Amino acid sequence: QVQLVESGGGLVQAGGSLRLSCAMTRGTFTSYAMAWFRQISGKEREFVAAINWGGSSTEYTDSVKGRFAISRDNAKNTVYLQMDSLKPEDTAVYTCAADPNYRIVQTNIERIMYWGQGTQVTVSS
Repeated sequence: QVQLVESGGGLVQAGGSLRLSCAMTRGTFTSYAMAWFRQISGKEREFVAAINWGGSSTEYTDSVKGRFAISRDNAKNTVYLQMDSLKPEDTAVYTCAADPNYRIVQTNIERIMYWGQGTQVTVSS
């Protein structure tokens, strides 16, 4: 059973940076496209960024383009989300996801195969 374990969340001031990590255990990491989602309290989970299995293709939601960067290290079975120029509206629980299908991991929350437990990111103004 694949497990995804996130780390790196915390409290940061507006304009600051954080790097989230998501490590996959018990799975073949290169078989999966990876993504980050976030959920603000009381709202639906939303797509943030995705990366294909080899790291050659990435996608972002418009609100984070130019500020966030998704990457992966296949030797370490880990995907990262570098978040720069953070804003208070980025405050949310960030969760990583894995699915063999790159399109599904971007667009179809209900069909995504694996999810992490989430990590809180709080940006103070």
